[in-house]
Amino acid sequence: MRLRDLALLALLALPFPQLAQAQGMGACNAPVADLRAPLRLAAYRLYLSAAEPEVALSYLGHSSFLITSPAGVTIVTDYNGFLRPAEPPNVVTMNHAHSMHYTDDIDPGIKLVLRGWDTGEGPPHYDVKFGDVRIRNVPTNIRSGFGTTEYGGNSIFIFATGDLCIAHLGHLHHTLTPEHLAALGQIDVLLTPIDGAFTLDQHDMIETIEAIHPALVIPMHYFSQSVLDRFVERVKDRYPVHFSKVASITLARSDLPKPTEVLVLPGH
Repeated sequence: MRLRDLALLALLALPFPQLAQAQGMGACNAPVADLRAPLRLAAYRLYLSAAEPEVALSYLGHSSFLITSPAGVTIVTDYNGFLRPAEPPNVVTMNHAHSMHYTDDIDPGIKLVLRGWDTGEGPPHYDVKFGDVRIRNVPTNIRSGFGTTEYGGNSIFIFATGDLCIAHLGHLHHTLTPEHLAALGQIDVLLTPIDGAFTLDQHDMIETIEAIHPALVIPMHYFSQSVLDRFVERVKDRYPVHFSKVASITLARSDLPKPTEVLVLPGH
């Protein structure tokens, strides 16, 4: 009997709730597949099962990405009102109340708005489902301009869809505790701020990447080519670094590299 047949029998033996989790919504807490090929962008795929779900990811700029689920649910991260896709997304997330990371000018076509900071009722704790996407957040702290700490002022948003788990670190200001890492679960794609000044410095951000241990790292939130170059110089001996010619890619689980790789998307 083939290994895939044994795996299918094992799944069929699970109680229904566990089966539903194993089929996708629990992907963020499941181990990443051990067998991964080197990173293959969509244009270079040699084979992809017709049944394998795909997630589209487009870099809009700064820390905003457009995520499109296999069922067509659209999400914009750090929606700020000026880095917008052509059509209103279904869902927007905003990690912190900063002009480049949020807006109160919400397009009426947007169905769900998730603000990642304390808006008066304490730090938010989301675990919601929209279509075929499960969205969670892990609150972290923000250092203020006055030397104080804004507890729960930032959110790491986690998107589980298409057998992938994508995490957006937001405006991360500190390394992560074991409790944070446990709350994150296994992350496949990590959207990572690398400016090294307004968020975590690059040395500590690399330490955070190693702690999370994603399959793929996509840099964001940098303000010049020199900042990107400095980050690449620091990670190139640890991880292979690839440069995409296009800002939009399509990912499936079989695309995930092993070990961790970095993919730089244009559009900043």
